[in-house]
Amino acid sequence: MIIDILTLFPESFSYLNSSILKRAQEAGKIELNIIDIRDFSKDKHKKCDDYPFGGGAGMLMTAQPIFDAFQSVKKDSSKIIFPSPVGKVLNPEMAKNLSKEGHLIFICGHYEGIDQRIIELLKPEEISIGDYVLTGGELPTMVIVDCLARFIDGVITEESLSEESFASGNLEYPQYTRPQVFQGLEVPEVLLSGNHQEIAKWRKEQSQLRTKENRPDLI
Repeated sequence: MIIDILTLFPESFSYLNSSILKRAQEAGKIELNIIDIRDFSKDKHKKCDDYPFGGGAGMLMTAQPIFDAFQSVKKDSSKIIFPSPVGKVLNPEMAKNLSKEGHLIFICGHYEGIDQRIIELLKPEEISIGDYVLTGGELPTMVIVDCLARFIDGVITEESLSEESFASGNLEYPQYTRPQVFQGLEVPEVLLSGNHQEIAKWRKEQSQLRTKENRPDLI
């Protein structure tokens, strides 16, 4: 999969070159490209924002640099994503569907957002990561990329996908590692028993209990 990210702040994306995403790139599972929108500005000062028509707080990203940056990477098969609080909220099924695409282009808004004509011309899929507002689209883009990358074949194991939160409709059960006792708290005895049937039963019960207490809306 090729992922092109259009942004005014390329330095924001160092996280994508670490941990699992770094290994995925090294293995050729993902190709990540960060494109600086400012490089495409025709303004002599490389300005990429202006005051909105009709007034209002803040500045709005102008259409021309975004459109030209998009034109530089688009393909016939490109799927365009615009992280936005007005979009549908991200969920595992959406992430899984995105992971099957061959080429994704993310457009990162900033300030008060982007000129609406970019939305009308490019018709991106607008995706929200929750009912709150951030200062720009860089963080939501990283969240979406990280989430969808997990569903690309070979990035993480099938076992990890099947055991994590939301995979079965419930939240993931609690997990423990060494030492057996820490600050007076012990690992549940069942996890030390070697009885895989009882361990599976305990994990299922804990998953259901955690979901009931923390996310009853999922039941």
